[in-house]
Amino acid sequence: MVQSINTKVDLTEDATAFTGLTDYGKIMIGDKGFEFFNSRDVRKFIQIPWEEVDQVIVSVMLKGRWIPRFAIKTKRNGTYTFSAKKPKLVLRAIRVYVDPANMVPSQSFFDVIKRAFRSKFKKKK
Repeated sequence: MVQSINTKVDLTEDATAFTGLTDYGKIMIGDKGFEFFNSRDVRKFIQIPWEEVDQVIVSVMLKGRWIPRFAIKTKRNGTYTFSAKKPKLVLRAIRVYVDPANMVPSQSFFDVIKRAFRSKFKKKK
């Protein structure tokens, strides 16, 4: 069994981690960090201390009514993408420990297309 890094747990929620293949389990948010534990394999877990979190990138649809997924960008180890059963509760619990200025919305579909066209035309000059 894996030892938790948290001493006090604020929220536990059913979730999915997108790490190559999808892993189903539980998100645990506590005073020391963000944790994901796989429900089937105890060896598959993700523990991110709050000092390591750089940004929380939120995919917002329908003007904030639907949040399909969110990602946690760390300072050293890359980006981890998650989906939760109740993402608004999870993000409110994260906001207690992460500066709200570091919680940013992801780019929309049209912003990504616009960026691709701009980079395509800049390369030809």
